[in-house]
Amino acid sequence: MDKKFLETLIDTPSPSGNEVEIQKKWMTEMKSYADQIETDMSGNVYAILNPGADFKVLLAGHCDEIAFMVQHIDDKGFVYVTKAGGINPKLALGSRVKIYGKEIVYGIVGVTAEHKGGAKGEINVEDLVIDTGAENKDALKGKIRIGDYVLYDVASHDLMDHKFVGRALDNRTGVFIVGEVIKALSKEKLNVAVYGVSTVNEETTAGGAHFAAANIQPNMALALDVTFATDAPGSVPKKDGNVKLGGGPVISFGSQISRKINEMIEKTAEDHHMPLQLELTPRTTGTDADRMRFTGKGVPVGLISLPLRYMHSPSEVVDLRDIQSEIDLIVQMIKNMTGNENLNPLA
Repeated sequence: MDKKFLETLIDTPSPSGNEVEIQKKWMTEMKSYADQIETDMSGNVYAILNPGADFKVLLAGHCDEIAFMVQHIDDKGFVYVTKAGGINPKLALGSRVKIYGKEIVYGIVGVTAEHKGGAKGEINVEDLVIDTGAENKDALKGKIRIGDYVLYDVASHDLMDHKFVGRALDNRTGVFIVGEVIKALSKEKLNVAVYGVSTVNEETTAGGAHFAAANIQPNMALALDVTFATDAPGSVPKKDGNVKLGGGPVISFGSQISRKINEMIEKTAEDHHMPLQLELTPRTTGTDADRMRFTGKGVPVGLISLPLRYMHSPSEVVDLRDIQSEIDLIVQMIKNMTGNENLNPLA
């Protein structure tokens, strides 16, 4: 596992709707391994192996992250924002941020001191005020404007016992795993075509996944995303399920998911003595899998997720061993494919 590449992806800004910088880095990394590199009008990047094969496997990991967007700058120079994706305003209070305008402008989200009453009641996005230090609106002219993205100013680093913390591991870990799978499979003789795709916009519209599947028309697709770890205080296993960091990747069961793909994944895990966890998504998964399934004549989809604590917070936590386990699992499954798999549930 190329941890330096993982850290590069995590530390690169990629708000949903402006993923260009991270896509360029992912594309540059993949050029040394893929047989073909392609892009599309939505901003997706495709790293393709064995493109001549009839049976096509799509691996999708979204590279975008939740963010704020500048909505208003008042005469005193204070900045107000709206949401781009499911970002929690309550967690922003007191945080340091970067505004990505014509230049990076640093700021903090103001918060009332506890001995002056503190933050009270529900916190909505319109309650957030960013203080950049500017003395007035004119001081920010030519630096930032309405529509610029705002991200938390936090660094990634290691924690104890193989844990790793960073901003928006949802889902730079997924697109990293796609890339590492492509690297590993580039050394193998494959019976199937593999389309590793760094998709855009999952946190807002999931449009990237839809366009990728419509373009490729795959025989099967796997979304590689994150899911809620339930091993931290506050979780209720009988309600939230049993998913823990260090327990291995997670497969999903529900109406969107192909049971035949799950059988392939489970057999691979069993044959190679690999850890595997289970979760339920009875209706929709909330991932790229949902949009890929509804393309063409219908695409059989699976979802393999990385356990993650503190989702959509400024500091998300994963276990590096789970990342490696997921890479190994997907590589082994695809290596074993014959290209004659029939995923029709009635076959």
